Formats: sequence, C-alpha cells, structure tokens
Amino acid sequence: MPTLFSNIAKQFRKVYHKAEGFIEEEREFPISQVFLNATFKKFVTDNVQILEDLHADLHEDWLRIYATINVKVLHTILSVDLKLVQMELNKDIQLIVFEQISETEIIEAKFPNFMMKVGFKAALFFYQKILRKDPLGIILEKFEVVKVKDDLLHLDLNRWLGKNRSIMDALNKVHVNHAELRETELVVIGNVNLMALFSKMNSARYETPVTETELDDQVTPIAQK
Repeated sequence: MPTLFSNIAKQFRKVYHKAEGFIEEEREFPISQVFLNATFKKFVTDNVQILEDLHADLHEDWLRIYATINVKVLHTILSVDLKLVQMELNKDIQLIVFEQISETEIIEAKFPNFMMKVGFKAALFFYQKILRKDPLGIILEKFEVVKVKDDLLHLDLNRWLGKNRSIMDALNKVHVNHAELRETELVVIGNVNLMALFSKMNSARYETPVTETELDDQVTPIAQK
C-alpha cells in the first residue's frame, strides 16, 4: 500500500522527472491537512511532554489550532485561530511564524477541585478582559513550545528536525520561501526538490507503510468537526 508521502510525491513526479537540485522558478506544492497534522504529531507533539495532542483545521488564509495539554493535575483542551505569517525551510532554518487572531478558547478543562477551577477561570478573565492580552503565548513559551517575538509565535522546528540526519540531508535540497493557507491544505511555495525531502521523511516517519486512510482514522473527533 502506498504511504501518504508516496501519494503526495506523485504530484511532483512530472515536474522533477528531468530536474536535479533546485528548481529556479518558484512553484506551488499543496500539502494536505492530514499530512500537516501527521507532521505536527511526529515533530512537535511526540517531543513536547505537556502536549497530548496538537492538530489544525486549515481554512482560507487562517487556521484553527487545537491543543490538548496536561500540566500536573490540569487537563485542558484549547483552541485558537492563527494566521500564517512566515514559513522558511532550508538546511539552516526550519521556522514557522504565526499571528494570533482570536482569544484562546477553553473547550474542555478538568480540575482536581473547585478552587483550582475558579482560580483558572479568574486568571484567564484577568488576562483577556483586564490586561487585554492572551495567555497562550506566555504558556507555550514557558514550556518551550514557541518563542514570542513582537506578539508573534515563532515555532522553531530545528530543535527536533535537526536531530534527524536523514531529514537534514534532504533539507540541503530545499528552499521554501513562504506558504499560503487554503481550505484543508497548506500550499508551500519555493525553490525545492521535494521528491528528495518526502523520500527521506517517508523512511524516517514510518517503519511500516501507513495509508492516508489510516492517518484519517487517527485524527481526533475535534479535527473532524
């Protein structure tokens, strides 16, 4: 059975049939929502202890992130709307920058006692309504998920991708300049040889083939709303 990476790579086969190295002309390469969420799981969720789940619903020019966080006795599911400001992928930089465009919404929260529940809601109200700030960036920065610069969320993937020699070898052939969000897909734009990248990521991501249908089955119910 073909893997998700193999299915995506088919889109580029004609483009790269006679090409080697970089393609000078900028091109667009659509990446499915399922693929993006699988990538989040592999390179973010599986490497951040407090994150139980992280996935996105992609829309035209914006995305909604859902995060399930476990911190000591607190279990909560959050959602927030973001705009993609920057995506840069090459052998030196693997960076995604987001702008938060909505307040953080608490979808579900479980507390060990009533007083902690009151304290949590009071703190959230204080930040959002009194200080006119949102605590999401502060929380994520505290647990070293992102860095906040000029009110933007910087997700540096190098700390996780940099440990994978196979992927770093493939990134030598990649220069992604930016990306656009469209309904249910991320469109990567740049001068790239993605065939090499997906080939490397495929061997690193799966020990056994996984189909796109199987990945769909792994998406949480929230992601399917």
